[in-house]
Amino acid sequence: MGTRGQRIRAAAFAVAVALVGTGAAGCGSGSSGGTASVPATVPATGAVTPARAGVDQAVPGTVLLVPGYGGNVRDLDALRDLLESRGRTVVEVDTPGSGTGDLRGQAAAVALAATQAVAAGAPSVDVVGYSAGGVVARIFVAEQGGAAVVRRVVTIGSPHHGTQVALLVNGTDCPDACRQLRPASDLITDLPEPPVADGAQGPVFTSLWSASDEVIAPATSSVLEGALSIRLQDVCADDATTHTMLPRTPLVGGLVLRALGDKPLGVAPGPDECETVRTRG
Repeated sequence: MGTRGQRIRAAAFAVAVALVGTGAAGCGSGSSGGTASVPATVPATGAVTPARAGVDQAVPGTVLLVPGYGGNVRDLDALRDLLESRGRTVVEVDTPGSGTGDLRGQAAAVALAATQAVAAGAPSVDVVGYSAGGVVARIFVAEQGGAAVVRRVVTIGSPHHGTQVALLVNGTDCPDACRQLRPASDLITDLPEPPVADGAQGPVFTSLWSASDEVIAPATSSVLEGALSIRLQDVCADDATTHTMLPRTPLVGGLVLRALGDKPLGVAPGPDECETVRTRG
């Protein structure tokens, strides 16, 4: 089989893994170790209450981790452990519909988690969304009151402009979230890209993506207007992180730490900082 045929088979395999069942084995399952987990039973739409005007960028609050398609929060265990090791309070959000249902319904689960965190005394929340979870985070901010309580948003390998692999799955094998993640879907088209923010007018967005991402097609679909978009290979030229490894790689972990630091990340780290980011954030 030629190179083209091998690439087609690889793409088909990526579809099967990412859009049909990667997270199914652990769908909706929380993790052990004392990290809070928010139940997935939430209204179809929601909004954070009480609404507040802006948050203090210098004071970090609770971190909400939002899983990708399939809803497997275990994909985010490495990030959870890293953030907790730095003293952050972390909540893993269980998304309804096993992470394959309507993305706005999933955003309502994030809204519930944020409401609970603020009610418990958190000054704000930071939201880290992996894959489709990054689109869910944007919905929460843009449509469900998140802009009033969110300090930072970090998306990791998220199909902000849809992914062509979702076009290869049809019928019942492509539930609501799958259809919504197709390029030019109503949701993708209608969801506003975040305005460039200084923190006083809303959350600061960072989008992390890899040129080696075989599920987000094209990989540049993760580039988000209004966000600091960082291609991993521009920080570490030897990086070859694929989609499923994104939330597990030390480079992504280090960049997440920087994006959620005391000050917003204004510029991407350069190649001279590659090993520092990988080892210390």
